[in-house]
Amino acid sequence: MISNVPWLTIIVLFPIFAGLPLPLLPRNGNRIIRWYTPGICILEFLLIVYTFHRHFRIDDQSIQLTETFNRIDSIHFHWGLGIDGLSMGLILLTGFVTTPATLAAWPITRNTRLFYFLMLVMYSGQVGLFASRDILLFFLMWELELIPVYLLLCLWGGKRRLYSATKFILYTAGGSIFLLIAALTTSFYGTGIPSFDIQDLTNKSYPISLEILLYLGFLFAYAVKLPIFPLHTWLPDTHGEAHYSTCMLLAGVLLKMGGYGLIRINLELLTHAHSIFGPWLVVFGAIQIVYASLTSIGQRNLKRRIAYSSVSHMGFVIIGIGSLTNTGINGAILQMISHGLIGAALFFLAGTCYDRTRTLSLDQLGGIAIKMPRLFTMSSIFSLASLALPGMSGFVSELLVFLGVVTNRQYSLSFKVVVTVIEAIGTVLTPIYLLSMLRRMFYGYKPSNETNPFLIDSGPRELFISICLFLPILGIGLYPDAVLTLWDNKVLSILSSYSPTG
Repeated sequence: MISNVPWLTIIVLFPIFAGLPLPLLPRNGNRIIRWYTPGICILEFLLIVYTFHRHFRIDDQSIQLTETFNRIDSIHFHWGLGIDGLSMGLILLTGFVTTPATLAAWPITRNTRLFYFLMLVMYSGQVGLFASRDILLFFLMWELELIPVYLLLCLWGGKRRLYSATKFILYTAGGSIFLLIAALTTSFYGTGIPSFDIQDLTNKSYPISLEILLYLGFLFAYAVKLPIFPLHTWLPDTHGEAHYSTCMLLAGVLLKMGGYGLIRINLELLTHAHSIFGPWLVVFGAIQIVYASLTSIGQRNLKRRIAYSSVSHMGFVIIGIGSLTNTGINGAILQMISHGLIGAALFFLAGTCYDRTRTLSLDQLGGIAIKMPRLFTMSSIFSLASLALPGMSGFVSELLVFLGVVTNRQYSLSFKVVVTVIEAIGTVLTPIYLLSMLRRMFYGYKPSNETNPFLIDSGPRELFISICLFLPILGIGLYPDAVLTLWDNKVLSILSSYSPTG
């Protein structure tokens, strides 16, 4: 450790412990609770920025700020934390999305203390997962997310919330079983002393048949969370029923846990198996982009349309990770960051639109651009960012993924041509479902909307949240090296030990 202060432990535990006093606040003191929780998130984010600025070296690709204590000798489990550029970028994303999500939850008036406490639990769990250096701790943080999401969906969801919550828990808990089995196998395999430390597991080798089985076990868990077709069906149902502040956390951070695990465990630890499955990831990612785009076009529910767009954009992450190139993996990580911001913004704007129109049906919306010009402007900007407009973060990340596949010398020319064509088709379909969404929402004429007294334009709070999410999207789009330098050395380090012939 560079400092005697356990900075990472404080960062991981601060949100959940700071949320414990919430039940002591006045039952009817919603105004106090509304300011208390965002204040905690802001303090946490400032603490993250301070710690990284003072104690993290970007030019060092090794694990930094390592902390190891509270060891359970019987199973060799320890509270092991540490960060590198990859985890640092996603921890910053978590802070950048969670804070505006708590501000977006202000319209919640029922049992607000529990609602905000669950959001803070999610905050701790997500940061803890990205900082974990013990694979069993990684699993525990992975599981910690299930309880708050399930409760947020059950208690504050829509009409089909129980169905969606049950589907979510069955899918994710089912994937977690495979994650636990694979994690235990990697730790106890061999005749030596078992270890859950990820650094120790990096130096382990397995028979190729066992490594393939381990890879598939981890991949199944990540395929549910990321999600990867066809294990994606829980996502539209969950997004369609959850409150939009919960959707911001799901789209902004939760999906990235799967991509992070795929890089941290499968790509870094199981290199031989990844060289086998890499081309298949590229194929599945390309198919997912087109499939989800076509499905999104047919959705009449606003949030479900955005949910399928998230599935489509995650296809670029899968392709980038499977590209086996520095450019492609950098693009995949950047796509996770970019989509985390854009997806959270789109769900927030969909929620604010619902607060005013009381409908998510695109057939019932229309003609509200004149009465709500600020909402129209923000929705147009973020939709353009989602379809990868040059100058926005999505353009850079998708371009890097394209180049990552094309520059891979291991893939044949015909393979690269087919994948590139499929990606191009998906890229063309993206503006179709996004621009048609804008047309149905804001253009045309609906007599009911003309006389609706609740059609009030976005206020200062909504504008502030939108601007906070838009600035990094624009900044990354104009100067992507500002974030790419965080994890570029780490990606090069992973690929330097990679055996393409494995």
